[in-house]
Amino acid sequence: MSIAMSVLAILEEGPTYGLRLKNAFEDRTAQMWPLNVGQVYSTLRRLERDGLVHGLEEGPEARKRYEITPAGRDALRSWFDTPTRMLPPARDELVLKLVMAVDRDGVHLAEVIQAERRGAVETLQELTLMKRDGSADSDLGWALLLDSLIFQTEARVRWLDDSEARLARHLSAGTAARAHRPVPEAEEVRR
Repeated sequence: MSIAMSVLAILEEGPTYGLRLKNAFEDRTAQMWPLNVGQVYSTLRRLERDGLVHGLEEGPEARKRYEITPAGRDALRSWFDTPTRMLPPARDELVLKLVMAVDRDGVHLAEVIQAERRGAVETLQELTLMKRDGSADSDLGWALLLDSLIFQTEARVRWLDDSEARLARHLSAGTAARAHRPVPEAEEVRR
């Protein structure tokens, strides 16, 4: 959905063809989210099918250009006016990795958490360096994207810290539960 709406937002500025849409999207996201040109054209075909864009006659370079329709403008305005829902959440590979590592033979959840934390901290450092270099100062869109990535990475590190603490409590509670189990008496063991 967000790729389609992003394509409509770019087309609202004027008719163009797929490769220029791809390049405009990547420029606005500082190449952080590259698009496959085939993905752009398949999105354009769906938007055209749904009446949100209209294909124009082939241009001098035999490239089909697209323009946004009034219905496309309405859909875009609705996208901007409607809050983005956070639930249900997108599948997160890291969350799935930790969930699948629980009680898995040969996998130590604490080690997985530590490795992921190291990776997240390294990513946070890279993003912070990008922010410090000042390139985001002149491009508001890039600055918003970079800030979002920093905040998401900080949240990920905090979540990993909390996951490690939860694992420690879980292991401690399991040890305590085993220590407090009544020891069966010799007579009960023989039965």
